[in-house]
Amino acid sequence: MAGTITALRFQKQNKDRVSVFVDGEYSFSVPALVAVNLRKNQYLSDDEIAELRATGLRAKAYDKAVRFLAVRPRSTWEVRQNLRRYRPKKDRPLNDADIDWVVEKLTAQGYLDDTEFARYWIEQRNRFKPMSPRALRYELRQKGVDNATIESILASATDPAHAALQAARTRLSRWRSLDDETFRKKMIAFLQRRGFNWAVIRDILEQIEAERGTLD
Repeated sequence: MAGTITALRFQKQNKDRVSVFVDGEYSFSVPALVAVNLRKNQYLSDDEIAELRATGLRAKAYDKAVRFLAVRPRSTWEVRQNLRRYRPKKDRPLNDADIDWVVEKLTAQGYLDDTEFARYWIEQRNRFKPMSPRALRYELRQKGVDNATIESILASATDPAHAALQAARTRLSRWRSLDDETFRKKMIAFLQRRGFNWAVIRDILEQIEAERGTLD
């Protein structure tokens, strides 16, 4: 694996990366900022090549994670899972050390923060798909957020009765023509699927039925 650098070429598809050729053959690629320390005819030992390959691979993985986060905020667990599925071309799969490196860098830069992610997730649910704290708790656990973080955000960002009422209102127009008994049964079943318990459902049923009456 050791050998002499015979060419350094900027990649056509990504001008921020440089392909390194050793003994006439492509060996690995690195960020341009790393390539400035390399030169043609420079001899690289096995350890140096291994280190440069790891540096190049981690830079690729970091860029991929940033693109993944650009779509919406993600939990640390989601980023780790995404990186575990990553299969970079012309490189080995990422190992745990590579993934830890990327996660630590993203965390230090403020791109990864499970507390902020949990707050974002709950705010989005409250706005577009109101559900019970129990259902939110389940979803966040599925995203790998720890219990302490979940409970701290839920305590300040959720009101079960308000969320149940908001959820119920999303079905008012759709079910306005139903008879009273059918409306009540469908509303109870709907709110139960959103994770609300009977005490909360009971408390908002009278109000939602009254609001339905104003639609007539």
